[in-house]
Amino acid sequence: MPSPHLNADGALSSSETSDAASPLPRPDAERERLWIIAGDVHGDAALLADTLAAIPELPRADGVILTGDVSRAGGGVPSARAVIEAAEALCPVVLAQIGNIDQPQVDAWLDEKGINLHRKAREIAPDTAIIGVGGSTFTPFGTPSEFPEARYAEWLKELAARAADHKRIILVSHTPPKDTVCDKTSSGQHVGSRAVREFIEERQPAACLCGHVHEAAGMQLVGRTQVLNPGSLGSGGYALLRLGEETTLTPRRIGT
Repeated sequence: MPSPHLNADGALSSSETSDAASPLPRPDAERERLWIIAGDVHGDAALLADTLAAIPELPRADGVILTGDVSRAGGGVPSARAVIEAAEALCPVVLAQIGNIDQPQVDAWLDEKGINLHRKAREIAPDTAIIGVGGSTFTPFGTPSEFPEARYAEWLKELAARAADHKRIILVSHTPPKDTVCDKTSSGQHVGSRAVREFIEERQPAACLCGHVHEAAGMQLVGRTQVLNPGSLGSGGYALLRLGEETTLTPRRIGT
């Protein structure tokens, strides 16, 4: 399969105002695709490397998807670079996006590197587009990349239009949809995004891969959409996304 992050035409326009779509790269032969999903790395490049190396399916994976919070708090681009380079050393195809902890400079750097998912659409399997929204809705902590619900609704609408000619959509949203097992904090609060939830209910993507709430590892259906939060990398959580005739999500944990 052609590397999505090496093809400059693979990323659709991220302009807030443009509805025009660049052509998505076309994967080669018809076969099942396998992607490894992880998130909330928080700058721990060594842990990411150890985790990926321990995944039995890594040698045949098409790529790694990092759902957000790539860098440590305040670590900026150097922290993000260390994480991405650790992943690329084991699997050359990596797609990533910012979480709320990541600074805006990290988003710009991921763009420059050509691997950004935030506000992008890419083809990762025949008739399958992956779309991403990073950051999070507002938190009590005032982290660097927080956005209002209206912005998420706008971004998701734009992305759906750009990927409209694909039969299957995979949504990567750092912030989970509201009122699911994936957004429930240890205190019992649901802190996910209403806009993401409404998009899923209306558009029914095949899967939603999220993170943000470290303790909310879990999986559930919203309509026909499989919503999965693998939990933080520090807890050993990751997942496998298989794209064949069916879309299969499998949560995993290192050491269990």
